[in-house]
Amino acid sequence: MSSIKIRTKRLNGNTQIRTLITHPMENGRHKDKQGKLIPAHHIRELWVEHNKVKVITCHMAGGISKNPYFDFLLKGGEVGDVINITWVDNQGKTDSKPYIIK
Repeated sequence: MSSIKIRTKRLNGNTQIRTLITHPMENGRHKDKQGKLIPAHHIRELWVEHNKVKVITCHMAGGISKNPYFDFLLKGGEVGDVINITWVDNQGKTDSKPYIIK
């Protein structure tokens, strides 16, 4: 099951892309109940592709909150076009999800 939820909406000839990602986004400065530091675990890079063309790249660090929400406005985009969102984190884990614009 993907960690990425995607919703799109057509707005005046453009496409609004909303995404919610389930991820701990730990910055490495918090301690657990035993007082040990929790290792950093955050999304390092996220990108959005429209019909296999990369249109957005986001570089991130541990300062973003848990389960981040992103909202983008894509110029154009038609019903049936494919949006693909991919992320990779600092531990090498990755997820990707395609979505067809409705």
